[in-house]
Amino acid sequence: MTKAQIIRDLADKSGLAKKDVETVLDTLANMAYKQVKTAGEFLVPGFGKMVKKNRPARSGRNPLTGATIQIPAKTVVKFRLAKAAKEAAM
Repeated sequence: MTKAQIIRDLADKSGLAKKDVETVLDTLANMAYKQVKTAGEFLVPGFGKMVKKNRPARSGRNPLTGATIQIPAKTVVKFRLAKAAKEAAM
């Protein structure tokens, strides 16, 4: 689903205006980004958890030339799906 489809469906099912639903979704996303950056994780009940992880430096290979390259360390955000969401998909 696209963001517009999600907003439309939530607005139809909740009775709220599309503008209000869009504001809630944008606010939730911004809260998640800030919380992961500061605390390292953000829990979305029923869906899962966003977790900040440090990925160490490693060696890689340039697919064009085959030369070995060094890939620097970086911080990434991973999403761990909640048990309820996993079971709902089955």
